[in-house]
Amino acid sequence: MKKDKKISKPVEPEATYRWKGRLWLEGAEGTFLGYGRVVLLERIAEFGSISRAARSMEMSYKHAWDLVASMNRQAPAPLIETAAGGKGGGGTKLTEAGREAIELFRSAHGRLQEFLAKESTALLDAMTKKP
Repeated sequence: MKKDKKISKPVEPEATYRWKGRLWLEGAEGTFLGYGRVVLLERIAEFGSISRAARSMEMSYKHAWDLVASMNRQAPAPLIETAAGGKGGGGTKLTEAGREAIELFRSAHGRLQEFLAKESTALLDAMTKKP
């Protein structure tokens, strides 16, 4: 009886190689702004609460508070402002500086993703050229 030889299909380069990268802004204390911190700021703007924002990200309140405090300490102007609870209720709101920080990060992040996609295409083109 004759055994069939399995012929493996070559892996397509598009499925194999892709440049990836992460972007964060370093400050005096280390990370000032990064993807996760920006999402936290966006969730604070959405929910008006650090605790609800943290919960939505499955993050402890203490960790979220520490991240916010670090960003506020490192920023030239606070990114969020808090109001104590009480009869009128408390809350947290994004400042204009916070909105600008989100916008600047999202813009830089988008440009990084475009760059990585372009470089991935160039790499794949170079790898698939016939000699």
